[in-house]
Amino acid sequence: MAGKVKISKRYPVTGLHCASCAVKTETFVRKLPGIKSAAVNYADASLKVEYYPEEISPPELRQAVQTIGYDIITDEENSFELQEAAHKESLRAALLNTAGAAVFSVPLLIISMTFMNMPYANYIMMALTTPVMFWFGRQFPAGAFRQLRHGSAGMDTLVALSTGIAYLFSIVITFFPHMFSSQGLHGHVYFEASAVIITFILLGRYLEERAKLSTSAALRKLIGLQSKTVTVVKGSGEYIEVPAAEVKKDDIILVKSGLRIPVDGTVVSGFTFVDESMLTGEAVPAEKTVGSKVFAGTINHGGSIHFRAERVGSETMLAQIIRMVREAQGSKAPVQHLVDKIAGIFVPVVIGIAIISGIAWLLLAKENALVHSLLSVVTVLIIACPCALGLATPTAIMVGIGKGADNGILVKDAESLETALKVDTVVLDKTGTITLGEPSVRGFTWSKNVFAGKYGRILHAIEKASGHPLAEPVVRYLEDSGIESIGYHVNTEILSGKGIKALLDGEEWYVGNRSLMQEKGVFMPDELLESSAGWESEAMSISFFSDASRALAAIGVSDRIRQSSADAIRQLQDMGIEVYMLTGDNEQSAAAMAREAGIKNFRAGMLPGDKDDFIKELRARGKVVAMAGDGINDSQALARADVSIAMGKGSDIAIDVAKMTIVSSDLMKIPQAFKLSRLTVRTIRQNLFWAFIYNIIGIPLAAGVLYPFTGFLLNPMIAGAAMALSSVSVVTNSLRLRMKKL
Repeated sequence: MAGKVKISKRYPVTGLHCASCAVKTETFVRKLPGIKSAAVNYADASLKVEYYPEEISPPELRQAVQTIGYDIITDEENSFELQEAAHKESLRAALLNTAGAAVFSVPLLIISMTFMNMPYANYIMMALTTPVMFWFGRQFPAGAFRQLRHGSAGMDTLVALSTGIAYLFSIVITFFPHMFSSQGLHGHVYFEASAVIITFILLGRYLEERAKLSTSAALRKLIGLQSKTVTVVKGSGEYIEVPAAEVKKDDIILVKSGLRIPVDGTVVSGFTFVDESMLTGEAVPAEKTVGSKVFAGTINHGGSIHFRAERVGSETMLAQIIRMVREAQGSKAPVQHLVDKIAGIFVPVVIGIAIISGIAWLLLAKENALVHSLLSVVTVLIIACPCALGLATPTAIMVGIGKGADNGILVKDAESLETALKVDTVVLDKTGTITLGEPSVRGFTWSKNVFAGKYGRILHAIEKASGHPLAEPVVRYLEDSGIESIGYHVNTEILSGKGIKALLDGEEWYVGNRSLMQEKGVFMPDELLESSAGWESEAMSISFFSDASRALAAIGVSDRIRQSSADAIRQLQDMGIEVYMLTGDNEQSAAAMAREAGIKNFRAGMLPGDKDDFIKELRARGKVVAMAGDGINDSQALARADVSIAMGKGSDIAIDVAKMTIVSSDLMKIPQAFKLSRLTVRTIRQNLFWAFIYNIIGIPLAAGVLYPFTGFLLNPMIAGAAMALSSVSVVTNSLRLRMKKL
């Protein structure tokens, strides 16, 4: 293959039902001619493939995959929308099958438990079971047949065999009861076992499909941030609206107030404030003048600007975030689901034991060899039914997730609960996670001999008229203090990088930084200088209010730390977890906030790519990383982390990307989430232990290993009861989670 062009693509896959389906598809694709490498991710149902176009084309690849019962979407332009449509259709079908199976299974259970001796009970149960087996649960025998055709076995095989044998055995009992009664054996039917097992597994698959559909919402919203049309300025000065895809580098683009920046570039004329919270996470809009950089997806909140396009299409920072979120979500999980792994070994082993048991009885039994052989085969397959094994994980997960919801912790999937157990490093975004994400006045000092009522009303009028990003918290502070301006007519001018100049009743007033005060020759009273010096050490944004000659007040504005943040961080550290803080702030501001929150490790000046790189760096060092954030700017790093946690009052995209959401945005819930993880994983392990112990003891008994020594032969009816008991014990153990304290 040397010298040939190699292409790497990711295609959505439809029709995957379990992890073994993904493994089978991956193995099959790898063997196709022209394929360099292939990896199927079951979580997001995608195939990442490297291939040589001279050897195989996408349509040929699709055709090959279709032969094993699955499909891939090769229409790259509309792949996301087509995959969404396929998921929705799969979800609808799963819901209908689950509901239909349940409708038939409920009366079946009632008859089997209380009306077994009613006339024609077996025939009625057979009539109720048949639609569940061959219509609502038809995917299991169909999947088992496909797996058999390609020499593999999985959960479909296990379900189809156990339910199918129980069903066929029950039919024999129903139509030929004398075959067993003549041997002195009671012919017990197992119709209800077949139907209920299928119903439970269908319910699990429906819940899985629903979770898969919700994970794509993050990408859908990120894609929604991209502008559809752009206003381009032609050389003649004419303004033309064109599709965003047609924008070229060096085009001059006009963006009016309230609109999103369509591509990355540099401002060539105009002045404005741009909300860049989707990139930086900072609540205060950034000032933009000639020469400032602007980024796609950010929102213009001030005046109109013209900027030169520099990065367009897939090169924009937003497009990179979308791509990296998609890749991070589609990357392979470090740990495969234990039950799916075991099922691949469990199925052939159980089938082998059943066959060996049947042959042994045929060869060694002195009388009724055929009946005993059939009974042993059926009993082994019934007692080895995957019900307990199948319920072990989902029941614990369902109870654990329900308990989390009761405590304000929303968990998106089981994998995050499992992985949270191993977390040794927690990375916290600053704004909106450790802090409230709302700038407020944290310091306000009037100069001596200044009448606060009169000058406060003037300051209120100026700030309210200015539209400056730091004006809103000052206006709010003054109004909360009972100071409000009425009837003032103010003309304001924003002085780039310095503050505001205002004209009121013919007098000049200023609100701005110390540089502005010095430039205007304003006298600075000592009490204001002392206050501002203290606030600077706390990383506040400092501004002064003055008339033409003298500073009248000093104002300190900053974000506030959440009340519970320091306690939560201390609790995490007491659990042996290393805590980092990431922020887009400067070094001084970040250091002050970290000090207040009790965090030793922090990184300042972080953009989305930097956060993502930092998570990758920690993971490369062998750390198991949990990331907590609330902004669009955090979505890239959230998708990369082993466990992603969104603060509930943050952006929808961060919530959609994250595997856990803290509804109240209270950091104290994060230590509780880790405790919930420990309790849930412990319950899963207990359930799996009992499920396997049941099989390890039950299968040999069903095969008749004690018969030569004690004459004991397990009756299929007892095997059915044991199977039910194993399921009840697993569910009961899971329900104990409700009693635990977080």
